[in-house]
Amino acid sequence: MERPYILHMFTPGSQMSPFDINMAADAGWQVITPYCNVALSAIGALTQDTIFSRSPKGLARTGIFIGGRDALLAADMLEAARKAMFKPFQVSLMADPSGAYTTAAAMVASVEAALLAQAGAGFAGRRVVVLGGTGPVGRIAAVLAAQAGAQVAISSRNGIDAADEAAQQTALRFGVALEGVSGGDRAAMRASIAEVDVILACAAAGVQVVSADEVAQAGALRVVADVNAVPPAGVAGVDVMASRAPIAGTQALGIGALAIGNVKYQTQQLLLRRMHEAGTPQVLGFAEAFEVARQHLAQPAAA
Repeated sequence: MERPYILHMFTPGSQMSPFDINMAADAGWQVITPYCNVALSAIGALTQDTIFSRSPKGLARTGIFIGGRDALLAADMLEAARKAMFKPFQVSLMADPSGAYTTAAAMVASVEAALLAQAGAGFAGRRVVVLGGTGPVGRIAAVLAAQAGAQVAISSRNGIDAADEAAQQTALRFGVALEGVSGGDRAAMRASIAEVDVILACAAAGVQVVSADEVAQAGALRVVADVNAVPPAGVAGVDVMASRAPIAGTQALGIGALAIGNVKYQTQQLLLRRMHEAGTPQVLGFAEAFEVARQHLAQPAAA
């Protein structure tokens, strides 16, 4: 009898996301078991329960998925699970809290592809502002853009103190340079986008954070990506279906939530399948998600 493919899903929250459960089932995992209210301190013991209960052949058909809503905590949980394992007792690991890792990867990879198509160069030296940057998607998008060579600022509608705290905390955790800027009022918003090349809009759904006039006044702007799928658009002029579509009154291209969402879906599915099919232990975080999103977008049909 063949051993089943078992995916253990750990979350610090009160419930595991149905989205992630469906994605795992579609990727081929046969037994999917959620564990809720899991503390960081419990990850080591749960991981060792997982690895010691199967032979090496069975471990090749075993995985751990880490969810939740906190991008930094998920990274810590992923590292704790990795450290709890040793050869030959290893299983594949993946973290994607609230889809933040795959969404941020899809967003940043989509913008990079647009910059390359538009100007032949990616993020190196670009000025980037992340609106709604204190949330999980915004923080990871900021890290990925910074790692790709951009000068990145995190903006918060709660003002400069909240933005600075998120920037410093995230920069310290992931070893990148980030700064905070205020998005607390219209004047602060206009100042934060005045000279940027890229806007990554990760603000709350259904809230327009940048008006058409403000977009038009951002003279250096080249690409705007918006993950808000609920009307109105987070950035005026960026339709949810936009895929490198010109933004009226500007020289910038827009990438909308559904275009990003398609790349996010493909990225998460490919990562879950990699865990399922690799046959060797995988450790998959946002860096791996970014590489998969880049590879997906490099395919001719994805352009």
